[in-house]
Parts: sequence; structure tokens; C-alpha cells
Amino acid sequence: MFGGPRRRFAPVREGDELDVKIEAVGEKGDGIAKKQGFVLFVPGTKEGDEVRVRVTRVLRNAGFAEVIKGASPAKKEAKREEAAEEDTAELEEASGKMDSEDFGEEAGQDSGDEPVAEEEAGQAAESDEKSGEDAF
Repeated sequence: MFGGPRRRFAPVREGDELDVKIEAVGEKGDGIAKKQGFVLFVPGTKEGDEVRVRVTRVLRNAGFAEVIKGASPAKKEAKREEAAEEDTAELEEASGKMDSEDFGEEAGQDSGDEPVAEEEAGQAAESDEKSGEDAF
């Protein structure tokens, strides 16, 4: 009674059409969905895809399904890529507004050029005095 083989019946049959969410990706790259704990491998899908599938093969512990045309995960992937491109464009625009080459200096402020100019003027005046002393 207790030591015998357990009979488990798959909750799906070949030909069944189901709406599933891909919960993970297997070693070979197939998406993995579950129906009442029963594992279905769905090629051509990625984690997070919500697709309509047709069960193609049912084994004792797992099954295989294919995405039904018209419910392709490629459409969702294209929408994700488009949204990501829009986000990237917005971030680039925002960073362009924040980016400046003043390295922390405020607009309209001199960057310390005046003291150098004063120093050069002082050196020029000294050289004039020296040349004037030599002339006498």
C-alpha cells in the first residue's frame, strides 16, 4: 500500500492550449513553465514571457509545448527593447543638460585669470624700470 509506485497523472494532455508564464530558463535555453506543478519546456521563450502554448508531448514528469502563432514572445521583446531605447534617450538628454566643462565653476565667474594678469603687469613694470635705470 505505502511502498508501491505512485501514480501521477499529468494535468495536461497533448494538444491542450494554455496561457502560461515562463518562470525560468533551462540549461539548454528553453523556457520553463509550470501547470499545477507539472513542468513544461517551451523553446524560444525567455523568463518573464507570458505566452499561449500548445502542448506537443507529455512524459511522466515533464512535457513540451510550443508557442502558438500570434502570441509570440517576440512582440513583447520588441516592446521591451523600444521602451529601453526611450529610457536611454531620456537619460542621455538629462545627462547632457547636467554635463558641463566648467568643473564646478559657476558661469560668469573668472577662473583666476586676473591674478596672473596682474602678476604679468607687475613683471612688465619692473622690466621697464630696469631698462630705464640702464638708460641713465
